[in-house]
Amino acid sequence: MTGIGGAGTSGMVDWNLAVATATRLVRPGPEVTRDEARAVVAELRRHAKAAEEHVRTFTRMIPEGVEPEETPVLVVDRAGWVRANVAGFREVLRPLLDKMQERRGNTPGGAVLGAVGGKVTGVELGMLLSFLSSRVLGQYETFAPASREFPAAPGGGGRLLLVAPNIVHVERELDVDPHDFRLWVCLHEETHRTQFTAVPWLRDHLEGEIQSFLGETEVDPMTVLERLREAAQSLSGGRPEGEEGEGGPSLVELVQTPAQREILSRLTAVMSLLEGHADYVMDGVGPQVVPSVAEIREKFRERRAKGASRLDMALRKLLGLDAKLRQYRDGERFVRAVVEEVGMDGFNRVWTSPNTLPTKAEIAKPADWVARVHRKADS
Repeated sequence: MTGIGGAGTSGMVDWNLAVATATRLVRPGPEVTRDEARAVVAELRRHAKAAEEHVRTFTRMIPEGVEPEETPVLVVDRAGWVRANVAGFREVLRPLLDKMQERRGNTPGGAVLGAVGGKVTGVELGMLLSFLSSRVLGQYETFAPASREFPAAPGGGGRLLLVAPNIVHVERELDVDPHDFRLWVCLHEETHRTQFTAVPWLRDHLEGEIQSFLGETEVDPMTVLERLREAAQSLSGGRPEGEEGEGGPSLVELVQTPAQREILSRLTAVMSLLEGHADYVMDGVGPQVVPSVAEIREKFRERRAKGASRLDMALRKLLGLDAKLRQYRDGERFVRAVVEEVGMDGFNRVWTSPNTLPTKAEIAKPADWVARVHRKADS
């Protein structure tokens, strides 16, 4: 296997081993014939293109006559999702892992521990990626290094991934119209693509916040690796009976200094905005173009709220995924309340600059954001 963006076996994580492990363990997708698979891929590409115009018209984020930067739309399988995400993870986490590697290298036997630990961590990360790869329907990859297999927008821009087997699996599980469901999913993911292509400063702002967060990390490397190990052991049944819902904080919560708590509060607010906006747009466009949207939305809400097994719920907490579910709900309420108060164009002031993004407190109290941004702008 060729290295991903450099020597795959160096540092705290053996990235190539992570990919190999995830690829080996990834669950097979739903049974489809070769012709059915081709048809699904072709339809998802058509829906992604159609969704682009629907989202643009509804959100009014892109002025008429303006063409935003093109970003690729890639329909992938579960193993493809793993390979694409490992490249992005490696890029974003590089500063943190370099710091952890340096700290470990200064301890007795650190070099040997690093070589062995990198392989152990690679296996464990691969186990987690294989778990997640069966749950993601689509994803706008914001920090996506381009490769021959996975092209990205010029200048380090993003790409849109649609995970075909997972979309087919969920549409069958929910027993909904497959054509409607596929377009519904594309509307959500296309909104994310529009957010980043229509708001040029957003990517750099997010990257700066993430790097500031990682730069503040002072946690012991072994503590992070231990939590990663617990998550991997959960997947393999290695944790004692009855402990699935117990344990310490999530991986994100582990690495919080006072400065990080401030950064994390801002990141939580902006992620709530982005996810809630995508849900709002998906529901707003849906009735015009997705005939069975009400049925799909209700069944999907139930699925989100219910989750799966105790194991699934424990892993969500450990990986911080329970916070993501709250972001959908809280962010959608914020967007809906603001649009009802000041209209879509009034809401779109949120994209003016980092200073007009809502705070975490304003996500919970949309009227406070309206008062701050609109009173200041209109005075």
